[in-house]
Amino acid sequence: MTTTTTTKKPKTGGEIDAYCTKCKLDLTHRIIAMVGDAVKKVDCQTCHSHHLYRRPKTERDAASARMAKRAEDRKTTSGGGTKDQRAAHTSKVERDQTASWEKAIAGQPSGAFKQFRITLVLNQGELIRHPKFGDGVVARVIDRGKVEILFKDGPRTMAHGQT
Repeated sequence: MTTTTTTKKPKTGGEIDAYCTKCKLDLTHRIIAMVGDAVKKVDCQTCHSHHLYRRPKTERDAASARMAKRAEDRKTTSGGGTKDQRAAHTSKVERDQTASWEKAIAGQPSGAFKQFRITLVLNQGELIRHPKFGDGVVARVIDRGKVEILFKDGPRTMAHGQT
């Protein structure tokens, strides 16, 4: 014989286990307010205080342990790795960006660079000279008002074509 346990859906006036903020214990409470299917306010059956619903501590401790385990699993499977591995990856990304910047800029005469102004309408591959960030190349046009420009220190999203 199989037994199935069905949990009743909470409803206003019903009882529910909750953490009492006054008693500092998990106790039985009467539900006094709900929003949709979510319990919002409860009345402690022991001390008769009214407060917002808080899941019982025992449920919260189990839930936080599950969340911590999931976070640890994600870190090991998503390539989060150790601090040294992350630093090595970041360093490689920076080297790759610098190499692609150098490849685009290399051998270009100074006359090939346009002085950056926010009013310029830029296209992919154009060479830019920015007063603060130096020489760069338009990596991509994001939309009519934004471009991504690759500078020596990395890509930056910048406005363009503003009137």
